Amino acid sequence: MSRIKLVGAIVAVGAVVAACSGTGSDSGTADTAKKDYKYAVITHGAPGDAFWDRVKSGAEQAGKDYGVTVNYSSDADPAKQSQLIDGAVADKVNGIVISMANPDGLEASVKKAVAAGVPVITINSGVDKFKDFGALTHVGQTETIAGEAVGERLKTEGQKNVICVIQEAGNVGLEERCKAIANTFGGTVNNLQVDGTDDNAVQATITSKLQADKNIDTVVTLGGQYAIDAVAAVSDSGSKAKVATFDLSEDVLKDIQADKILFAIDQQPYVQGFLGVTGLYLKSINGNDIGGGQPINSGPAFITKDNADAVLKFAGNGTR
Repeated sequence: MSRIKLVGAIVAVGAVVAACSGTGSDSGTADTAKKDYKYAVITHGAPGDAFWDRVKSGAEQAGKDYGVTVNYSSDADPAKQSQLIDGAVADKVNGIVISMANPDGLEASVKKAVAAGVPVITINSGVDKFKDFGALTHVGQTETIAGEAVGERLKTEGQKNVICVIQEAGNVGLEERCKAIANTFGGTVNNLQVDGTDDNAVQATITSKLQADKNIDTVVTLGGQYAIDAVAAVSDSGSKAKVATFDLSEDVLKDIQADKILFAIDQQPYVQGFLGVTGLYLKSINGNDIGGGQPINSGPAFITKDNADAVLKFAGNGTR
């Protein structure tokens, strides 16, 4: 009987200790997680841009995974993008994901959202300004680091004369890439402005440039779909220039395999959309501030013929 009493006492003490040392009922977390949160993802992506289709897919997949509402919208005009931000605040969303290709044009609206108590996470563009504007963190790649890596790589390839194709006028992130390439390349780098909303026009503009200057040995595009235009332009012009690009698509990977594109720099746009919404969701359900005040890097990474096969299957799903 004494042994039975002792065992009973130990069990009782164990139960008391467990009750004292535990975190309490988790029903509050479950209830919070079921709340109908609504987030806005507002980018500067132009219509028909495959890169932004992947950002949108990542954001919407996060919404499905967490059971929350994600509304995606975009406008390349910073004034109109600001209006979209103001509208989201008026709709009382629980958070906003914003790309800031033109930070100065968005500053007032972003700060107004933060002042209204709406958590903001920036993605893709705006890494230098997200802290100043009060955003929780930034998800993307540092354009200077990515551009300098490209310049170094082209230098080792023995290239001498580069045109850097910019598809969005006024996009500071794209301009930073071209400038950073020049920092480490050591050869000639000239920017070429094109209309990124019209692939035929992009191809024609690059073709004309290559025909006019036979010394150009490299075309660097700043978006995957424009690399395909560049490959066609090289063929049309009879140029021997090589093509390298930022960002991916299934066609880009196939051209890398076929030696038509030297390499691609992947900043993982799907990840930017997915992690942007994820950060807001964690803020809503658990008060988390991800990033520790620092940006979260989604890139850069080189995709070459050596690793293109491993990435291609995901590109076919529209997620790389």
